[in-house]
Amino acid sequence: MKKATRQHTKEHNRSLVLSMIYNQGPISRAEIARLTRLTPTTVSNITAKLIKQGLVTETNREQSTGGKPATLLSFVDDALSIISIDLSNNELHGAVTNLRGQIQHYSHLSFHEITGEEALSLVYQLIDGLISQTNKKILGIGIGTPGLIDVDKGIIRHSVNLNWKDLPLRQILVNRYDCPVNLANDCQAAALGEFLLGKEPDTQNLLLIKIGRGVGAGVVINKQVFFGDGFGAGEIGHIVVEENDVICRCGHTGCLETWVSDSAIIRLARSIAIANPDSISSNLVEHPNLIDLQTVITAYKNGDPDVRLLIQDTGRRLGKVVAYLIGILNIHRIVLAGDIAEFGDEILLSMYDEIFQCAFPILVDETHLEISSLGREIVILGAAAMLLQNELRLI
Repeated sequence: MKKATRQHTKEHNRSLVLSMIYNQGPISRAEIARLTRLTPTTVSNITAKLIKQGLVTETNREQSTGGKPATLLSFVDDALSIISIDLSNNELHGAVTNLRGQIQHYSHLSFHEITGEEALSLVYQLIDGLISQTNKKILGIGIGTPGLIDVDKGIIRHSVNLNWKDLPLRQILVNRYDCPVNLANDCQAAALGEFLLGKEPDTQNLLLIKIGRGVGAGVVINKQVFFGDGFGAGEIGHIVVEENDVICRCGHTGCLETWVSDSAIIRLARSIAIANPDSISSNLVEHPNLIDLQTVITAYKNGDPDVRLLIQDTGRRLGKVVAYLIGILNIHRIVLAGDIAEFGDEILLSMYDEIFQCAFPILVDETHLEISSLGREIVILGAAAMLLQNELRLI
């Protein structure tokens, strides 16, 4: 272990104080000193600088218990803006958020079969438009994107959907916009978003499963995203769970992605409609080939028994992989995000049934499955969370 330098100590202390105000404010300087065990002088010096930077402000005094009432400190949510980008869908989504992850302006751009340089041009267009919508200084740009991402170097090693390979996206955007740029795999970003901005921010560890166009997981351990030695931690979509004749994008068959992704659910639902022309899902469209995910969701909510069985099978296959992850990681809080969250308790109950069959029961008893609290904007909020953690050092 390297000995901490004075600069490291100063940065750590600043982070402690700012996090305390962010998470527990309004709060007095004396209470910050008590909770952080920093000296009152250190706390006063740090908060003075934070006030000067516009990140913190003095608010109402707390009620006196006899002496001089203490001035309270609050975090300034709108001190800076964050540009957050989600590249994980068939559309490019982006937002301007404040420092609480609250969306202040939202935008999206549709694209079809556009990859490589053309896709990069659309990213520029989206970011340019978002920057024009705020008059605040930009904290930075956060991006959640599918693919294998070298987070340390800011390089997209391989993104099949966008046909990017060894793309130094961070440096490209830093050169263009002259501000910090953070990027990560969309599932890893989503996990951080749920951890920092979701409904239970006090947990230390989190496993998030995101299902949509692809299938992936994000792992948070001791409040930090775990990327893996090669930044591929969470690539669960290409674990073979049950053989079929569908060739996955990775070249294998039977991958989890060929069973539980949006396209897999649509494929299986179309097969059901062809086999049973009188089914609810079949009657919702003129031809089975017109069934999309929204059709499946509607049929499920209207009580289609065949679609309900399909969702139960989806949960069972997903639960098998989650059982492996419980045995490996023993993380108690597991969150389901993405389009599959539309099926709510049905998918969770099916997952539980399979998990109990495949994992060590005592570990399952301590595990809690839930639907994400952040909804469809989870990657956008995760992209904002990266800036909050990496640039403001909120912990």
